[in-house]
Amino acid sequence: MSELNLPSDPMILLSFINTKLRDFYPSLDALCEDANISKDEIVKKLSAIDYTYNSELNKFV
Repeated sequence: MSELNLPSDPMILLSFINTKLRDFYPSLDALCEDANISKDEIVKKLSAIDYTYNSELNKFV
């Protein structure tokens, strides 16, 4: 997969990432590696709106 253009709005980003995790990827690491995006960047943006990655659920909660 080529690099994804991440939405700049954190709530849209949350929905976008959780949809990708639900439908296509077994983990956040797999999504980031395949799409050549920074896990730290995603975590930082979503932690600003109080969401953290839950590996057992494979989504940000």
